[in-house]
Order: sequence, then structure tokens, then C-alpha cells
Amino acid sequence: MTDFTSKTDKDGVAVITWDVPEKSMNVLNLEGFKELDEAVDAALADDAVKGIVITSGKPDFAGGMDLNVIASMKDNAGDNPAKGLFDGLMNMHKVLRKIERAGMDPKTNKGGKPIAAALPGTALGIGLELPLSCHRIFAADNPKAKIGLPEIMVGIFPGAGGTTRLARKLGAMAASPFLLEGKLSDPQKAKAGGIIDEVVPADELLEKAKAWVLSATDADILKPWDAKGYKMPGGAPYHPAGFMTFVGASAMVNSKTKGVYPAAKALLSAVYEGALVPFDTALKIEARWFTSVLMNPSSSAMIRSLFVNKEALEKGAVRPADVADQRVKKVGVLGAGMMGAGIALVSAKAGIEVVLLDQDQSAADRGKAYSETYMDKGISRRKATEEQKEALLSRITATTDYNALADCDLIIEAVFEDTKVKADVTAKVEAVISEDCIFATNTSTLPITELAKASKAQDRFIGIHFFSPVEKMLLVEIIKGAKTGDRAVAKALDYTRQIRKTPIVVNDARFFYANRCIIPYLNEGIRMVSEGVAPALVENAAKLVGMPLGPLQLADETSIDLGVKIAKATMAAMGDDYTDHASSDLLFWLADEGRLGRKAKAGFYNYDEKGKRQGFWEGLAEKHPHAETQPELTEVQHRLLMTQVLEAVRALEENVLMDIREGDVGAILGWGFAPWSGGPFSWLDIIGAERAVEICDALTEKHGDRFTTPALLREMAKNGETFYGRFGSQKAA
Repeated sequence: MTDFTSKTDKDGVAVITWDVPEKSMNVLNLEGFKELDEAVDAALADDAVKGIVITSGKPDFAGGMDLNVIASMKDNAGDNPAKGLFDGLMNMHKVLRKIERAGMDPKTNKGGKPIAAALPGTALGIGLELPLSCHRIFAADNPKAKIGLPEIMVGIFPGAGGTTRLARKLGAMAASPFLLEGKLSDPQKAKAGGIIDEVVPADELLEKAKAWVLSATDADILKPWDAKGYKMPGGAPYHPAGFMTFVGASAMVNSKTKGVYPAAKALLSAVYEGALVPFDTALKIEARWFTSVLMNPSSSAMIRSLFVNKEALEKGAVRPADVADQRVKKVGVLGAGMMGAGIALVSAKAGIEVVLLDQDQSAADRGKAYSETYMDKGISRRKATEEQKEALLSRITATTDYNALADCDLIIEAVFEDTKVKADVTAKVEAVISEDCIFATNTSTLPITELAKASKAQDRFIGIHFFSPVEKMLLVEIIKGAKTGDRAVAKALDYTRQIRKTPIVVNDARFFYANRCIIPYLNEGIRMVSEGVAPALVENAAKLVGMPLGPLQLADETSIDLGVKIAKATMAAMGDDYTDHASSDLLFWLADEGRLGRKAKAGFYNYDEKGKRQGFWEGLAEKHPHAETQPELTEVQHRLLMTQVLEAVRALEENVLMDIREGDVGAILGWGFAPWSGGPFSWLDIIGAERAVEICDALTEKHGDRFTTPALLREMAKNGETFYGRFGSQKAA
């Protein structure tokens, strides 16, 4: 089986077709790249071939490089991995440069064979870098296609010439959204942005590309950067305009990454340095920076968590293998508040019929209206149509009648967080649903095993914890009660896949996994304020270590009264074992002061009338004056990170968390745990268990038993083990 095949037509156009066997989307691996090289060599050497068209045998062109290959490149690069990586990258550059030069005479720039790329659909990563090395890019007029270079999103950057070529084609400023933000465009927008050259009807794609190849002249196939007198659009770094572009870009990168994401800085360096030298030297600079990124443990951790592990979980890595397909046909959503309305929306978007039930018809209608408003916004942004809106709304039935749930195969209860209320709803629903229907409760704190006692079929009762807002958050936490059966787990996982979310499955315990880790983060930040640590130091320490929000801002966003409610419930459950009085006392005081967070335009921060943060509330410093001596930045960061990470390790020890892949992916997608690290277990592997124990012991001595090193972590430090080395992709249980 081959990934690339070549066929020359009667007019002398060699059509090289990329079609990876048994894959729905083309991805490039090293063997496939070798086949491409051989096909191009053969076409360039054949006098009967006048030009080449590179296209796809699938509806899309390519999804990019096989990131499993990238993830293992360093391990397979030999005793000198940096040199092995660099040499491998330069070999890729050599092949793509061969396509770009296409047999031209190096002195006259004449005599080359025209090479066009014909993209029937999506072209991402190397799937765009390959076309960028061709002389003209044709794309089918396919509005569903996505074209771009998203590598930055998984901790790397376009390293097969895409960075250098796009920057030279568009200029640094115009290229920055596509390189530094991973912006994806449909074909028409990609043409408007200057990435591709022509958008043509899908049924004319190959015909148009061939016609261009047969008519192209020497001037048509000479890239601007190979022509004499080339000047970079927008100005090179030594040009006044270009200089200001790079100053602004540097400021933007540091503002957004806080210096913890190596790929963005490396990309900008490759563009800047590459713009100062000839093109072939620029490719070497790009390869050096890409090698540097691949050698950084952050990139391999991000690739593993955000691609390899995430994709494995989405494809059912932890799904019970012996359970038949459980895709949902009709879902009943109980409670039409913000959470229920969001669940109804994502279900209807997935083509699932929805019954949205509330005790009051007007409340049910408001819940359905949430989907209408969402679609109206999509229409205003040209991301949806009136027909799509009507189709989606037609799938949602807003009602107060429990009998409407009779033929549902999944129920998701999202009513008020009260055990008695949930028990009452459970009984009413089970009176009308069939014995095949799975009952799921959406809760963020209440134990599933306790809630399941209200059910007459506890094996069909499961927890599904959505994160708010449902339509934006990628993670769904599935919680198994003590008696939850495999079919309920499979149902929850298959439904999660239908609505295009990433699932993790955990065993029942207080706060499950995500809240178990994030609540201590909030509490630690609040505790530090009560100790006299400057709020600005707390917040900026968090951001400088990669957290998207500082704990005080996060407390305001999630609402102070929710924090009060959780604290009171935890105090009642734990009694004398409760140890977070320093943080809860401050929360209670804020609530008594009417400062309930952003929704009240008053919390740890002040807000203007539009809800925009205006700095810290002055009353904080009056209540807890700043200590004369402030702690070191690193100490604050260690407190904020370790308070989360140690809970993740304890969850693994206690079999709440059954797979470290879920622990890492869930942390990043669920509450934004420092994505550069790959997640809590990846971070511990980066710094090493021995170093982690040193940090924990120092924090325990100074700040208390909440930082006590778990036995598992101490054991791993003693044995020189890593989490991925010990547990790998197998379930930790």
C-alpha cells in the first residue's frame, strides 16, 4: 500500500495523488514523505512530463503531519537527538525546496516544471506547507474546508518551511494571525488573506490546475524570494516599518504567553532572524528553532496531552469494550436554566432530538430561546443560516410534561444542586421512561452514589459533569457511582462523542476530579491574601506560570456566593477535619459585604458598569494589609501549582482517577491547568519526582500539612520513576 501515486495524462501533466489507505484524512508520515519525494523525482526526470499537480484522493487534502511521529521524533533521533532532529528537518526542507525550484537552472531561474497544488477540502499543517512550496495553490470552493497552520495550538510551530514561506509571502504582520494564533480560514477567506491563489468550483478543480500548469511560464513559477531584488512585504526587520512590526509582535507574544510557551517565541525568532538572510539560510534557521522546540519537554508534553491523549479519549480509549453502540437518539434535559439550556443546545447541534423540561412553561421556553439567541449570533457572524437555525430549534421541545420523556434513551438532569430536589425529579422521570433509558445527573459537587439511591436502577444511573458555558467548554467529566454499570458508562461516552466533547471517566468521590483540584487553587490564592500577600503578586504569579486566570479573578468569575456554598457544604461534611478557614472566612466576609463577584460588579476586583475589571477592591487591603516582606515569586507559584497537582496525585492513589491521560487532558480542558506543561502528571515528569518531593517538603514545613507529599510520589522519587514511564497509556487502576 502506498500513500502517494502518480499518473501522467495525455497532455503531459503528472498528477500525484495523496490518498493514505484506511484513513478518512490524509496525514503525513516519514514513509509517505519518502514516496512523495520519489514521485516528484520521477516526474521531474521524465521528459514527457510538462508539469505536476499534487492533489488528494479524499474529500480533504490533509490534516497535517502525523503528530504521533512528531511525538516520537526525539526518541528516534539517536544518541544525539538534536542533530538527528535537525538533519531530519533539513531533509524535509530539501524535498520541499526541490518542489519549489522544480528543476530550474540555479543561475538563470529558467527551465523548471510548473507544479500546482489542488486542494479539494481542508488543508492543515504540512497539508498547507506542501502547497506553499508549490507554484500555485488552487482550492475547491468548499465553505466547510479549513485552511491554515494550527501547530502553535499543540506547542510547536510550522517547521516544514511554512513559517518562512508564509512570512515572506504575506509579510510578518499579515502572517502573524495564521502563524502565532493558528487562525483557520475557509477557501474564500484564505484567498482574501493571500494564503492561496485561486478558488474554483469543486468539479473544475483538477481541470483548472492542469490548465494553469500547461500555460505557466518561467516567470510564473519563480517564487518572489528567489527573484533578484525581493523585498519582504511590510518591511524587513532593518526597515523602519518592519522594525516596528517586530517590536509589536514581540510585545504581543510576551503579553499572551507570559514567556511560558516556547513555541511562540521560537516562531517569532525564526521569522525575525530568517528575514535578515537569504531564503535557504532562513530555512536552516527555522529548522534550528524547530529543533529547539522539539527538544523542549514542554512541546512533547503538549503534543502528547493535547493531541495524542485527547484524540485517544475521544475515540473511546476508556470505553467498555464489550458494550454495543449506545449513540443517543433522543435526550431529555431536566431543568432549563443556564446549564440545561446549554446541554439542550449542544445536543440539538449534534442532530439529537431534545425534550427540554422545566416545572414552568415560561422557564422551559426561555431555555429554548437560549439556542435561538445562540443561532442568531451565528447568523450575524455568517457562521450559520436561517435554515440551520430553524432545523436546530425544531429538534428542541420545551415542555412541563414528564410524559414527553417516555421515548428518550438518555436523561440528563440539571436541576438545582439539592439532593432532595434531585431525588424527587429522579422518581418522576423513572415513572415514565423505559428500562433501557440511562439516567445521568449533572452535578459538580454532590456524590453520585448518594444521588443514585433515589433510583430504582442504580446500574443505569451515572454522573455527567458539564462545565459552563456548555457550548464553549471542551471537557465532560463522567462519574461512575458505586453501582454504575458499563452500559451507562458507554452511553455517556458515546453521547459525549456525539456532541464533540472530550470525556474523562472517574470514580465517585467528593468533588470528583476537576473540582477536587481547582477548589484548592482558589483557596490557596485567597488564603495568601489573608496572610498579607499582595493580590497582584498572587494573580500575576499564577499567570506567569501559565494559568489562564489568577485564583482571585477566577473566584469572581465563578461567583463568590458559589464559593460560600461549596465551603459551607464542605465544612458540614468534614466537621473538625476542615482546614480551609482562612480562605472561607474571607469569602464569607466578601459575601456579607455584597461583593458576589463579577455578576454583581463587585468582588475581589472592582468593575465598571459594563463588567470590566478596574483593579483590586481597596477594602481588601484594609481587611488584610499587605505584609512588609512579600514572598518570592517562585514560592507563590509553587503553592498555587502544588495545591492542584497534589490533589491529582491523591486522586490517582485513591482510584478516583483511573488513567493519567485523563488526569492531564482533564486538567487542561477543564480548568486550564498550565497547558504548556501538558497537565499535572506531565509537569511532575518534567521537573522530576525527586524535585517535586523537595518542593512539597519545603512547603509542608513552612505552610502546613496540605502540601504533604503523597506516598506514591515519594515512592516514585525513591525509585527514579516517572508517571508516564510507570503508568504509560494503561489504566493506573
